[in-house]
Amino acid sequence: MTASDYQRLAGLFPTEVVTHSYVSDIALPGGAGTFALITLDNDVDHTRPTTLGPNTLLELGATLDALQARAAAGEIVGVGVTGKPHYLVAGADLSATQKLASYEDGLAMARLGHEVYGKLHTLGVPSFAFINGVALGGGLEVALQSDYRTVSTGAGALALPEAFIGLVPGWGGVYLLPRLIGPENAVKVMIENPLSNNRTLSGPAAFKLGIADAMFEPADFVEQSLAWAARVITGEETVSRPLAADPATAPEAWDAAVARGRAVVEARTSNAAPAPAKVLDLLEAGKNWTAEQSRDAECEALAELMQTPQFHSTVYAFLDLVQKRGKRPAGAPDKKLARPVSKVGVVGAGLMASQLALLFARQLKVPVVMTDIDQARVDKGVGYVHAEVDKLLAKKRISPDAANRTKALVSGSVSKEAFSDADFVIEAVFEELSVKKQVFAEVEAVVSPECILATNTSSLSVTEMAADLAHPERVVGFHFFNPVAVMPLLEIVRAPKTDDAVLATAFVLAKALKKTAVLVKDDAAFVVNRILGRMFGEITAVFDEGTDAATADNALRPMGLPMSPFTLLALVGLPVGQHVQESLHAAFGERFWLSKNSQKIIDAGIKSLWQKDEDGKPYIPAETLAMLDFGTTPSTSEEVLRRTQDALAEEIGLMLGEGVVAGPEDIDLCMILGAGWPMHLGGITPYLDRVGASERVNGKKFHAEKETAQAAS
Repeated sequence: MTASDYQRLAGLFPTEVVTHSYVSDIALPGGAGTFALITLDNDVDHTRPTTLGPNTLLELGATLDALQARAAAGEIVGVGVTGKPHYLVAGADLSATQKLASYEDGLAMARLGHEVYGKLHTLGVPSFAFINGVALGGGLEVALQSDYRTVSTGAGALALPEAFIGLVPGWGGVYLLPRLIGPENAVKVMIENPLSNNRTLSGPAAFKLGIADAMFEPADFVEQSLAWAARVITGEETVSRPLAADPATAPEAWDAAVARGRAVVEARTSNAAPAPAKVLDLLEAGKNWTAEQSRDAECEALAELMQTPQFHSTVYAFLDLVQKRGKRPAGAPDKKLARPVSKVGVVGAGLMASQLALLFARQLKVPVVMTDIDQARVDKGVGYVHAEVDKLLAKKRISPDAANRTKALVSGSVSKEAFSDADFVIEAVFEELSVKKQVFAEVEAVVSPECILATNTSSLSVTEMAADLAHPERVVGFHFFNPVAVMPLLEIVRAPKTDDAVLATAFVLAKALKKTAVLVKDDAAFVVNRILGRMFGEITAVFDEGTDAATADNALRPMGLPMSPFTLLALVGLPVGQHVQESLHAAFGERFWLSKNSQKIIDAGIKSLWQKDEDGKPYIPAETLAMLDFGTTPSTSEEVLRRTQDALAEEIGLMLGEGVVAGPEDIDLCMILGAGWPMHLGGITPYLDRVGASERVNGKKFHAEKETAQAAS
């Protein structure tokens, strides 16, 4: 690539928000010399993260060239890179990458990044990265390409998330990271974390893995980093990297890490997405490559993946849905209508209720009181919260002071009188309408008229729950997903009488709880459980009709779901799944298959259809099969997949017609965040459009108007 190629590339981004490279000369302590510190800053406040585009990279490259000349002249003894407050760099601008319409453009972008980052090795003086905040993708690779690294204890969101977004770490990450922290840890960062809801590392976690050489507190992070750099430059400080690995001396560790990574990819994506496999291909082959060979392969892989439909689907799912739609919920009232919440009540002290109590206490930092029918249950619930806080403390995810404050906020009582001064009370009791109605009646008798009553029901009618109350307008559905701490979705259910102030409070609370809220109509099972119920119904139906279990359970693998239907049912709990299915069957009739075989398994106390043999392979015990009745019309895997696709297209079409949500985008968002629908499929409705199910069943695509608009533009 020539300079003119890169200038042409930069011209494709006339509106790029450039992250500038500002240089300050700093006299290092102890007379160590003059140090040039580059601060990456886009001149916008923290609401606009610093990102990397071609104009940004060209400016950084020119800055490094100038510093190389100064180093040659003896003017500086070292170069450092840090960022504006809260950010090193948040990675490449994903929305801009969609402008790279050709393989050649993608290749030019990849090579430009490598060429610029490579200058950090040829300055003639040591290079340092001071990771003061978010460092994602290319942002973390800036640090990896530097000779030395420090990290702030307050830094959050360090990651190489490329496998999650449909790419590979294309600016040196695949080659450098395993050599720095070992291949096993590198697989954790490049594969396991991205495929686990895009998990990131904190500063301390990154330091523990060996990504950084030193760690300092946020208050004087840059000053401490400069002092440390001075000691390294003068030789007073010796840097040790005990986790560093050389593939030439430990090739078996490389092979084992790659094998484990492939098992993770298989389990999480059924190998339906190309990017994670490509990361592992590069890691495996890179064991025997030079840095230059790896560079060329990374660039080619990045350019190829940018042209795949999976990448473009991921960009839609991540940017348009999770980042944009998720942060501006359709139908949410003006947040100015929201009421303050200074105390929360939780009815119940079981596992779900205890998880809710912990979440409210940690995120809202207000008193939370739990109630149950006897003191033993209450004590168990409060004890669970305290134990979970202790686990967080042991993992150093919270400070001792934060742990003590959180535990002090959570209390328990056997009397609902404890809710008398609560502003928000949520019930998490047994999923039985009569029980929930009784609970709400008892709570309403002791709370203020302004207190909001929320239900965590997964399938019951919020309208019926509120029907006998004096103030039904105060009731709202607040449906979390299990495990509460991990799952990001919150379905906020508006009943016909729910007023705007209550709804506004629910959305403000959701944001404070760091959940993504979607407004849904009060229909049976709302969104996620209704769609999953239709899917489970089709799979159990074909099984009951005589399709063998392996075919039925594995037929949906092309969808790349995080787990098979029977496995997910076992995780949810067969009785819980059957209870939801009963509600759906009662509400919508024969569309939702109610399996007699499933009930037989439940009645026998069997937890899962599958068992595993000594080799870990699943099988159905003979005694389980003996109690079941089957039909004589088995289906092939292809027939099961098509039947399920059509069923889902039909159900979503009906949901949109009923106004369960504002649009198909909300269906997509719910399934991505509440059911682990794969990002690389771009949402369930675009997927059903692509495979033809939408038109087969509904006579039109869910996104036909969007496609027409894109074609016209």
